[in-house]
Amino acid sequence: MDVHDFHKDFLEEIKATAATEGAGSNAAFVEVASAYLVNAEVLSDFTPAFYLGTGKNNRRIRVDGYVLDEFDMTFNLVIADYTGDENRDTLTRSAASAFFDRVMYFIEEAYGSKLHRSIEPSTPAADLIELLRLYKDKIRKYRLILLTDGFMSNRISEIDAREFNGIPIECQIWDIDRIFRVCFSDLGRQDIEIDFKAYTGGKGIPCIEASSANTDDYKSYLCIIPGSTLADIYDYYGSQLLEGNVRSFLSTKVAVNKKIRETILRIPQNFFAYNNGVSATAMDLQIESTDDGRVITYARDFQIINGGQTTASLSNARYKDGADLSQIYVQMKLTEVDSDADKASELIRNISRSSNSQNKVSDADFFATHPFHIRMEQISRRVFAPASGGAQYETKWFYERARGQYIQAQMHMTKSQKDKFSAQHPKKQVITKTDLAKVRNSWSGIPHVVSKGAQTNFMRFAEIIDESWGKSDVQFNDKYFKDSVALVILFKHTEWIVSHQSWFEQGYRANIVTYSIALLHRLILQQFKGMDLDLQLIWNRQQVPDAVTNELVKITKYVFDTITDPNRGTINVTQWCKRDACWESVKQCNIKLADELRLVLLSKAETKVADRDAMKDQKLISDVEAQKTVLDLGADYWKTVSEFVTVNKIKTTADQLKALKYVMRIPVQFPSAYQSVQLLALLEEAKSNGFKA
Repeated sequence: MDVHDFHKDFLEEIKATAATEGAGSNAAFVEVASAYLVNAEVLSDFTPAFYLGTGKNNRRIRVDGYVLDEFDMTFNLVIADYTGDENRDTLTRSAASAFFDRVMYFIEEAYGSKLHRSIEPSTPAADLIELLRLYKDKIRKYRLILLTDGFMSNRISEIDAREFNGIPIECQIWDIDRIFRVCFSDLGRQDIEIDFKAYTGGKGIPCIEASSANTDDYKSYLCIIPGSTLADIYDYYGSQLLEGNVRSFLSTKVAVNKKIRETILRIPQNFFAYNNGVSATAMDLQIESTDDGRVITYARDFQIINGGQTTASLSNARYKDGADLSQIYVQMKLTEVDSDADKASELIRNISRSSNSQNKVSDADFFATHPFHIRMEQISRRVFAPASGGAQYETKWFYERARGQYIQAQMHMTKSQKDKFSAQHPKKQVITKTDLAKVRNSWSGIPHVVSKGAQTNFMRFAEIIDESWGKSDVQFNDKYFKDSVALVILFKHTEWIVSHQSWFEQGYRANIVTYSIALLHRLILQQFKGMDLDLQLIWNRQQVPDAVTNELVKITKYVFDTITDPNRGTINVTQWCKRDACWESVKQCNIKLADELRLVLLSKAETKVADRDAMKDQKLISDVEAQKTVLDLGADYWKTVSEFVTVNKIKTTADQLKALKYVMRIPVQFPSAYQSVQLLALLEEAKSNGFKA
């Protein structure tokens, strides 16, 4: 697949989204394109908020959506340039500048009195204006993002910097080529590439290689980075500089540590001695030798995995207090990791967990490579969904364990191979990690958490799954996956229902849907004691029964009326939906579900039997997989493990010792499935104590 193939698929996806959801083509384009940016971690979340109008002096103003990153106080405003024409003209600098002007004018008008007073309340655009005004004195940067369904001119190498009332404005163009490159990057996200010379007057960052600590997978360096340099980098990249899980953790904490701030302002010369410094990872380091020693001049995918508060505090102290950072230097441990995406992800996860142990960041915060994801991916590649809609063939639901897997899977395929792949794995049947978190947490009755955005919601889901996995992993089996797909189908169907209602005005659909799903489940459990919705029925049909649709029509209208009630607890509807109090108000519902719904429900007894059978099957699958893994490693490998366990006096059970005797005699003897599970547990213990094959 090249960028032109991607362009065709991208435009088809927009058409399909518009047709499915009943939305306009421009709205569908914004939805699809913004999802790519969220997955690439360019945006932490996204809220559509279309507004088109005329301001003073007949200036055209427009905005299509926004997200406020409350960690670094960057206000992102999105505008769309959509034509739907595969052969459209190239986006020129002057055309791009005109789009950015419209967003600029919107910001100016938002802070004036006329637009604020005249715009219709309880609309996403009104929420956006209210949020801009609320955070006016706290915003540190505006980022204007132009999404285009075409290609920008090669003459546009960079966009001139702007500012508004002394606040910097960064302008970004995301065209088809840029989106394509991010999707096909090894990491599936936007790389942060840092030229340290540009931040240090051409000097670079002094470093010493910790050669004795190096392995085949990484190299470590001890560095001294000027506080002003660290603040400059953070000012430019913001929260994207912080490793995703650490960012999620810190976003719930106070960004500026009072003691760090006090040191910066009162005794900056002691900062190096008082502060623990930062830990970071990167790829493809470039190091030069100078008269003063070795210096790091370049790093790709630079991420701070510990020391996020230190970094933010330096930047904030300079911004808010006018602090002089010239005397401040920060110690930095920089680990250069292997460029292999899977190996790098796992290594960064382990480094992050260890580095942040003092902050009590749970394992759930490092969920990106959790075995739960691996199992969901494996099941999705194996299980066929029943044919539906008159189709004569079965398909699969493709679970993306890593960003961009669906696109990357087609990268080296011929056209015929790609056509076959697309037929078996339709684009509309791709499930991302955040999709799964959204539908599961909605069904679990926490729509106010879902409304807080993809990142926050995912971290809550991670905590729930991590705790449940620790108790018993066999509950995450084929049935769990099929139930999850059923919830995705239910969620998408509810989106369609909302989009086709006469009362819907293109606003708050995401909030309406998550609250409606949560309320439907709550009402079923309340009014049909001992019963629940038969999700396997939805899986088997690959569609939602009419009885459920009829109830959702009533429920979605009730939810819309409730969250937009003039007497709600917060003026801003989007912010109101993030509060517990909003969910409490929605739960005060007196809708009586129709008795015909009973036909698509299952008793708890029936559900328990199905769950028990599914767990038995999963245990069998897990045991077989464990046995295969053990045998593939071979007798010599296990002899090395045995020697390591003995030398390091690692505690072993009688079953593990017996299993070791068997496995070291392959192919004369073979460990059983149970013994294989015991051996893998012992291997994990050995690895945690430093074992390397």
